[in-house]
Amino acid sequence: MGTGGFLRKWLGRGKAPAQDAAPLAPEPAAPQEMPQPSLHLSRRYVLGDEIGRGAMAVVYKATDRGTGQQIAIKRLALQREFSQEDLADVRARFMREARAAAHLQHPDILRVLDAGEADGDTWIAMEYVLGRDLSHFTRPGELLPVAEVLQLVVRLARALHYAHSHGVVHRDIKPANIMLDRVSHSVKLMDFGIARIADGSRTRTGLVLGTPSFMSPEQLAGLHVDGRSDLYSLGVLLFQMLTGQLPHQAESMAKLMYRIANEAPPDVRNFRPDLPEALALVLALALEKRPELRYANGEQFAQDLEAVLTQLPAEPAPPLPGQEAPAAAGAFAQTLRLSGQDPVQNSASQPPKDSQA
Repeated sequence: MGTGGFLRKWLGRGKAPAQDAAPLAPEPAAPQEMPQPSLHLSRRYVLGDEIGRGAMAVVYKATDRGTGQQIAIKRLALQREFSQEDLADVRARFMREARAAAHLQHPDILRVLDAGEADGDTWIAMEYVLGRDLSHFTRPGELLPVAEVLQLVVRLARALHYAHSHGVVHRDIKPANIMLDRVSHSVKLMDFGIARIADGSRTRTGLVLGTPSFMSPEQLAGLHVDGRSDLYSLGVLLFQMLTGQLPHQAESMAKLMYRIANEAPPDVRNFRPDLPEALALVLALALEKRPELRYANGEQFAQDLEAVLTQLPAEPAPPLPGQEAPAAAGAFAQTLRLSGQDPVQNSASQPPKDSQA
């Protein structure tokens, strides 16, 4: 019997455990056709203001000239990151990843609409969404209610299960790659495949792709990864959103990598004694060092989190100014709504200086 569903049995709910799904991702199905990358970016889109920036990418608000649709364009300056001998291979890998991501049609995955090259840059056109990335909710004093966090991660686990079943592994699950709009209850998992475009590059010696604190032991070791690596990263995200702390921290990259590979993560109740034992068990399973000991798929992870949700006491949200506290309702119905000035848009990883944090 696989690991998934153990918690429901432990809680005495009497339900049969979920069936193990094959943890290795199958070959991707034939994706939707996308326009050829030789067409110039400006012929199809009108670029607007910059709305996000990261180490290797800039995100712009844009308009589709043909449809008038508002979208987001991410431009990746690959020519500044890779040597000429690697550049053609990296660009080809990017286009393969973009086409695979464009095949994903899930309400909690940001839609990829188009991709190509322009002026030496590689670009990708995406659905434009409002919200804040989850890094805003990992700071002490700004953590979300426990029930809301669990509801979010249930949705993300199922989105990953969908992607993995279509042969797509994310490889860079972290708070900055997930957008949340608490007004519309929208959750969007972004940047599928972006972390893979530089795999095997000879020019980025010593650079660990992805975000090390969220990477699985096998990914840090440079081994083959499948969907279970994403689920490990999702476990790290869950730990941080509950506590404001990462399960492994160190003063240097070498020490961090050693701890992730060798040291057991702390019990989440060391930071939050109020959390139930059932939740600590789920996190311990998600953060297992060996992938074969983790959840085999995202559906199993989601079902065990739903079992934990049934054990939580009611957790009402703070009332809006001038209003009485609402009656108990679902986790998302109880969230404190943001003001109209709060949302920002798709981000590369960090918002520009003139964006609201």
